[in-house]
Amino acid sequence: MKQEWWKEVVVYQIYPKSFQDTDGDGVGDIPGIISRLDYLQWLGVDVLWISPVYCSPMADNGYDISDYYHIDPTFGTDEDMGRLIEEAGKRGMKILMDLVVNHTSDEHPWFRAAIADMDSEYASYYVFKDGKEGCPPDNLRSYFGGSAWERVGDTDRYYFHAFGKKQPDLNWDNPKLRDEIYQMMNYWLDKGVCGFRVDAIGNIKKNLVLDRYPADGPDGLCYAGTWIQNQPGIEDFLTEMKERTLKPHNSMTVAEVGVPEERLEEFVGKDGFFSMVFDFSYTDIDVPDSAEWFVPTGWTVKDIRDNLFHSQTATQAIGWGAVYLENHDQPRSINKYIPEADINRYSKTMLGTLFMMLRGTPFIYQGQEIGMTNIHMDTLDDYDDLATHDQYHRAMEAGVGEKAAWEAIYRRSRDNSRTPMQWEDDSQAGFSAAEQTWLKVNPNYKEINVEKERADEKSVLHYYRKLIELRKREEYRDVVIFGTFEPYDTDAEQVIAYERIWDEKRLLVLNNFGKQEQEVRLPEGIGETVLCNYDGEQDLVDGVYRLRPYESVILS
Repeated sequence: MKQEWWKEVVVYQIYPKSFQDTDGDGVGDIPGIISRLDYLQWLGVDVLWISPVYCSPMADNGYDISDYYHIDPTFGTDEDMGRLIEEAGKRGMKILMDLVVNHTSDEHPWFRAAIADMDSEYASYYVFKDGKEGCPPDNLRSYFGGSAWERVGDTDRYYFHAFGKKQPDLNWDNPKLRDEIYQMMNYWLDKGVCGFRVDAIGNIKKNLVLDRYPADGPDGLCYAGTWIQNQPGIEDFLTEMKERTLKPHNSMTVAEVGVPEERLEEFVGKDGFFSMVFDFSYTDIDVPDSAEWFVPTGWTVKDIRDNLFHSQTATQAIGWGAVYLENHDQPRSINKYIPEADINRYSKTMLGTLFMMLRGTPFIYQGQEIGMTNIHMDTLDDYDDLATHDQYHRAMEAGVGEKAAWEAIYRRSRDNSRTPMQWEDDSQAGFSAAEQTWLKVNPNYKEINVEKERADEKSVLHYYRKLIELRKREEYRDVVIFGTFEPYDTDAEQVIAYERIWDEKRLLVLNNFGKQEQEVRLPEGIGETVLCNYDGEQDLVDGVYRLRPYESVILS
């Protein structure tokens, strides 16, 4: 296997709960994933990132793990997981597992043993502190809202949770705890998974030194991330983890971690901790630093372009990156970036071109390839996502009003991307035979589904397949995968344009981010169309290309 094989792959993220249900309980499962492997092979993807399927009480959809070694019965059996790895391999695809080691479930045997006996060795597996006069040790706010500390029964001891209160943080300062984690990682790597998407790993080194932090909201609390993300000493943990697990297996790793630019080389440089990291600068462009969905940021196309270009140039200077538009923590990209009235095949395929031609390993989220959209549900009870409930209540406390709170949910809820996969125009979109699914199916499934788009050569699905094929076509493979990223300056404010350059090969990628026509002067020697999301003749006169509304074109 090539040393850096992961640079050449296309990754497809599967959210198992919402992908395919085979046993009629309204929840997706591993046999369902296996049943769709032929489709994924046809699409052309190489690696399947599977969101957590470990044993879990599902307080946070599997990101609260109670047993790292076994599959939750909701999704199937341990044997099913082995069969998935095997069947994917037969089709030339690898399995990338989600690794959640910042925290466990409060139902994990370690945590149960810890709170049963605060003097046991397991108490040092977690982060405990004494309260102060019946109050938490400090005023840090968890990512899901409310205090980041939870009281243990009637005692004056509290445990720290960066996320939900049922997700106690692990104490990475304990070498015995780290040994347990490395043993588990090697178990799965030996089973045949190709690596991990590493969840929330930037939080594992805590800096909880104050009794009170400067409040940043009306609740009197302070955002915990400032004090637990990328703290000094995290590099020791990550180096050890790499040396003892990832490096010996030549694993692919993508870390969910916000890395300051000055530390990027440590994380993804030649000897970095990970193969690549996700960059949030352009996907979180609609969220302020306070992480309040209900505060619009008023971003522009220039903001997206500046963030994308900065991310691309900074990363290629020292290493490799992961590029994406959607995942299970994001709303659907088409609703985020494109006005409602302009959502169509052209704007969807323009976004696909923009992201798939960037330098880095592309990650496609299930349903993105058919242009799935956000959902409008009627009541708060219809939403499963913990963060959605928290954001609604925070919006109401901030006094923004019911209408603005709901607009924020429609725009930003994580459940927007978690609705069941739309396979066909039959009942429940072909996802399940159940009368009720765990999350509602988007009512637009009759218009947007795999079966319909697979039969239409001009569909969003077929266009994504062409983009994937372009990465593998001998003529363009090197320039698309390994080529240098170079911003291309235009006078058109609504255009995002860049070049990919490899030796003598050169591609120019033009993306019109608006509904008005835009003119772009092409560089000398460029003008042959490689791929365009419009049919028919392109408008190229005297070296000036006229882009139609939401047109994207790749030129050589």
